[in-house]
Amino acid sequence: MHFFDRLHDRIVTADSVVSVGLDPDPDRLPETVRDADLPRWQFNRRIIDATHEHAACYKPNAAFYEDADGWRALRETIAYAHGKDVPVLLDAKRGDIGNTARQYARILDDEYGPAADAITVNPFLGRDSLEPFLQQAEKGVFVLGRTSNPGGADLQDLELASGEKLYERVVHLADLWNDNGNVGLVVGATAPEELAEIRELVPDIPFLVPGVGAQGGDAEAAVEHGLADGVGLVNSSRGIIFAGEDAANRGTPEKFFEAAGQSAKQLKEQLNRFR
Repeated sequence: MHFFDRLHDRIVTADSVVSVGLDPDPDRLPETVRDADLPRWQFNRRIIDATHEHAACYKPNAAFYEDADGWRALRETIAYAHGKDVPVLLDAKRGDIGNTARQYARILDDEYGPAADAITVNPFLGRDSLEPFLQQAEKGVFVLGRTSNPGGADLQDLELASGEKLYERVVHLADLWNDNGNVGLVVGATAPEELAEIRELVPDIPFLVPGVGAQGGDAEAAVEHGLADGVGLVNSSRGIIFAGEDAANRGTPEKFFEAAGQSAKQLKEQLNRFR
């Protein structure tokens, strides 16, 4: 099944467009998992148990798994999420050429191990750097389109000789690269007017919209412009997985993961008001 078909089914089943970012910062893990074997995996398992009813997708960021134990934790996390019938989007922002790109793309290979269902990619090196990902037609490929960080404007807002901005050119290219119907776009939620403009440029491509939650993105705009035929994702990471930090600090560590579930539910209900 193609990723966006599977995602559509999951959105319907969970009645949710929430993507839960699994970014297990070792410095913020609760005491209850710090001494466990593979603490990041144990943390993710508890988060998935608490949130899977409300999750359309899980989005682990590769930066939090870049060591031997981390990759083991990631493999276990992907397998566990799949056991809950929730797809996994690896936020890796890959983009390189030749054999390097082919090696990066192995994370999507089902024969390689518990493989991610989709990945984020950086288009800066052009189409050939993304080809190994695009060719895997059943997998989702989310191209960085317009990011929500302040420094994104340093390059993305540059005006080209054609009169379009660089991010607008990237959006057009993503549409051209969508031969297999497996391309999505990453478009930040902190600039709702740009979300609307990009949706007009590419009416049929689903968006992954980060920045809702801890970054203060616009939830209504994220839903209104982020979905294409009802398919798209609105991500929250820290706002969900560390929602229980205050409770843990007050001496009620058992509330840590319960708070994550409540936060995911609240975001789902908030977003559903605009669907």
